[in-house]
Amino acid sequence: MTAPDSVATAFPRGRPSGNEGESEPRTPRLSPQERASRGLAARALLPPEEQGEVVLSPGRPDTVAVLEEQAVTRVPELVPVRHGRMMVSPFTFFRGHAKGMAIDLGAAPVSGLAVRLCGDAHLSNFGLFASPERRLLFDINDFDESLPGPWEWDVKRLAASLDVAGRENGFTDKERRKCVVKTVRRYRDAMADFAAMPALDVWYARADVEEVVELLRTKIGRSRRKSLDKAVAKARSSDRLKAFAKLTEIVDGQVRIKSDPPLLVPMGDLLPDADREELADQIIELLSHYRRTLASDRRVLFDQFEFIDLARKVVGVGSVGTRCWIVLLRGRDDGDPLFLQVKEAEASVLKSTVPSTMRHRNAPRNEGARVVAGQRLMQAASDIFLGWQRVEGIDGRERDFFVRQLRDMKGSAVVEQMDPKSMTIYGQLCGWTLARAHARSGDPIAISAYLGDDDGFATAAAAFADGYADQTERDHSVFLDAIRSGRLEAVTGL
Repeated sequence: MTAPDSVATAFPRGRPSGNEGESEPRTPRLSPQERASRGLAARALLPPEEQGEVVLSPGRPDTVAVLEEQAVTRVPELVPVRHGRMMVSPFTFFRGHAKGMAIDLGAAPVSGLAVRLCGDAHLSNFGLFASPERRLLFDINDFDESLPGPWEWDVKRLAASLDVAGRENGFTDKERRKCVVKTVRRYRDAMADFAAMPALDVWYARADVEEVVELLRTKIGRSRRKSLDKAVAKARSSDRLKAFAKLTEIVDGQVRIKSDPPLLVPMGDLLPDADREELADQIIELLSHYRRTLASDRRVLFDQFEFIDLARKVVGVGSVGTRCWIVLLRGRDDGDPLFLQVKEAEASVLKSTVPSTMRHRNAPRNEGARVVAGQRLMQAASDIFLGWQRVEGIDGRERDFFVRQLRDMKGSAVVEQMDPKSMTIYGQLCGWTLARAHARSGDPIAISAYLGDDDGFATAAAAFADGYADQTERDHSVFLDAIRSGRLEAVTGL
């Protein structure tokens, strides 16, 4: 029997490799005055108000060609699912086409001040999750594209997502502009606050949901308060036990992951003729090498779980088609489950566009390690099972993966249901969160000095967002034409 591509690349042949981490470059030891001078010098070279233009390279690749290039390395039968999700609206297209925006951002001048970028900082990549102390936090939740780079790239992607989503929700030009300006202004003010803080205070800063909810309840109406309370309650209940109840069933007296193709396909369905015990041994070997990327105390905890089952699971929009698996583990009994998500990590879409002066000489050779490094650096608190692995599949190709819990009190806002006021408030929360993440890895004093205390960059960001929303609509139209003509295949409703 010939294994499907998606399965052939999941199981290791020989010893997995590539468990190297990442070494962040040391920040130069400068005085606060010298750091502020760096920001002012950058401001003089590229005034903030001049960052409002959408710059497209003369050699800008065709939108459809970019998607076709990405499809080459993905699971063939899942690529149409990705396209189907991107068809829904300009906003879902924007979410799935991070590569295209990375190319466009790389064509414009930048301030030269680097941070650790999320790389895909749109509205839907912020949300709720549980800290190791079981506190519910609000933070960035996607780091697949994370790399060092210009701080303004993350801010511009966030700003553009607000404009694109606002158009989809029927906002007026004035409402969208106000939303973007207030969001970017919040980023500016938060960066100024972090610039004045001791380094440890910046590191310990976090958006605790109880405090966030208390603040938001004073700014929204009664109906929105109910929606807010419902969203928080849903996130609290979205845990491993709920995932276990939803994703598993009993087969011949044994707990197994349910089948819901093509979105959820158990190992047994993908390889019906394979020897289950042999495959299980291979997966256990894979997990044993992933285990080495965990801190020693987490290894002790991990060792209390045993492998039960594995399935391929489709997630997100832009990630659809990459190899993503969920692994069911069991602790003391069936009432003690643990789901791990093992997600393929390809090279960041920013890799070829980040200025050469901002690239790390000590960057990890493992893309999974790159994602983990970005998450640990930017998030206020990270998943205790966050790790990485490199696997050589039976097809002889090596692929990198990162590992985390599938669900751990996770939740996200429904952007499509936001009105102008709620999106503005949500955008401001995202702006503060992004500034906190950037302040951990970059120089908040220099960035704050560059931004100043005026609205120069905020108004420029609004102009950029409006222009890029126009470009997104044009690209989405080209994408839809490619679907209609048969150049690209799409499956909708999944």
